[in-house]
Amino acid sequence: MNAAQLLVKCLEVERIKYIFGLPGEENLAFLEALRSSSITFIVTRHEQAAVFMAATVGRLTGKVGVALTTLGPGATNTVTGVAHAQLGGMPLLIITGQKPVRTSKQGAFQLIDIVQLMKPITKMSATITSAARVPAIIHEAIKLAESERPGAVHLELPEDIADEETEAKPFLPIKVRRPSPDIKAVSEAVSAIEKAKHPLILLAAGANRKLVRDSLRAFIEKTGIPFVTTQMGKGVEDEGSDKYLGTAALSDNDYVHCALHYADLILVVGHDISEKPPVILTTQTHTVIHVNFFEATTDDVYVPTLEIIGDIAASVKAITKDIKPQTSWDLDYFERLRNFLQEHIKIKTTDAEFPPKPQRIVADLRAVMPRDGILSLDNGMFKIWIARNYPAFEQNTVLLDNALATMGAGLSAGIAAKLLNPSRKVVVVAGDGGFMMSVGELETAKRLGLDLVVLLLRDDSFGMIRWKQEELGLPNFGLNFTNPDFIKLAESFGAKGYRITETESLRPTLEKAFNESGIQFIDCPIDYSENAKVFGEELREKTCNL
Repeated sequence: MNAAQLLVKCLEVERIKYIFGLPGEENLAFLEALRSSSITFIVTRHEQAAVFMAATVGRLTGKVGVALTTLGPGATNTVTGVAHAQLGGMPLLIITGQKPVRTSKQGAFQLIDIVQLMKPITKMSATITSAARVPAIIHEAIKLAESERPGAVHLELPEDIADEETEAKPFLPIKVRRPSPDIKAVSEAVSAIEKAKHPLILLAAGANRKLVRDSLRAFIEKTGIPFVTTQMGKGVEDEGSDKYLGTAALSDNDYVHCALHYADLILVVGHDISEKPPVILTTQTHTVIHVNFFEATTDDVYVPTLEIIGDIAASVKAITKDIKPQTSWDLDYFERLRNFLQEHIKIKTTDAEFPPKPQRIVADLRAVMPRDGILSLDNGMFKIWIARNYPAFEQNTVLLDNALATMGAGLSAGIAAKLLNPSRKVVVVAGDGGFMMSVGELETAKRLGLDLVVLLLRDDSFGMIRWKQEELGLPNFGLNFTNPDFIKLAESFGAKGYRITETESLRPTLEKAFNESGIQFIDCPIDYSENAKVFGEELREKTCNL
């Protein structure tokens, strides 16, 4: 077979189900090989969206997601998606076409060194130089993408190499066992936790990548130690638990930071510095125990006291086995703070003012979403409100990006989530700014026959930057725009459109949309006037003395 056919066979052996992307002259041999394969090729309307979809497959399955593009602009259009996967710890393989490496009759037309372009934002970037090399390089690339810390890898397939014939065969995938934690490190952690007076758990994105809930729950039930989460750690443990204190939606000075600053020891499970810091964690402020698959990167905001490296679930299980709950632990403050926060979050959740405020929108979303329903969030001010006010009951039911934090990813991620979970409710939540960066993927969702709800929150502005502008005392400048008639736009793609004209209609509209098939599009204005009050004035005047 030729190299393109062999590459597809290798991906089949690796159990790849989907490839997302756009065709080009230079990848037609690969496209032809895909035509008769067991892999479903999904054409997207933009290369960036293809990579967002592939990255989301990686995020939700732990298996590499695959995207395909051509050379030149097709490849450069993927850069944001590749960075999204790399910073977010999502296993991704991107395959780009290239001109023939032996002869070229087009000079430098569309010619960019994509391998060098990708190197700073991937774990590996290389050109396939011969058909015989395909099995080894694919095996190595996928293994690297999926190993902790997961991320992006890039392979370039030149047009003449794709046509080159070979007798090579695919390598069989192997299961790599993650190492067990060091016994001495576990013993030191147990001793430190037992000696602490106010221990606390912080759950982050790394714990969401693997099945750690059983081990974690056993630890919490045995010790009674409460937990908080980072944004990307939402859902690691059931946030309906009476041990859940809240999510660090801001980097500091919110009420949940009262708990983080009060704690004298924080067990940090699955965090690395690629996610926006949930709080400053250094040896000067806390005893910090780093539990992760890989060593911590020392930074001004994160300096662990002790590191336990290995399989996270095994590490937590080992700590649980040896630890003895202590009568000297004083956890009463955490309970008082949790009760205060629960009441605080309820404020304005029943307000009928129009346009609705974020608190009401988040409360209505939580009320109608099933426990296992998935929210796919674009990036915007609403992301902070949802991270803060929306409890996630199951793992990976709030898909947000707090690493690259790019706009435009929400719709694509929602499409991939629905593909993988056809029986679960999936809602895309996007602002008008981010949504217009990916609007073409409504056609992709419609073509795939997905039942998907899109909740558009419209403020005719880049709302998060407006909040930052207000916080700095700057006048409103450079942030406003006009929007199309979103209902007509959605309907032109074959979606069913709903326009929210009174606050009380949002919840029943969401419920109706859930029970309809196809793409259900809800245009809802949002009043962000609470941003300055809740995240500015109120927090500047808050007290942690409860």
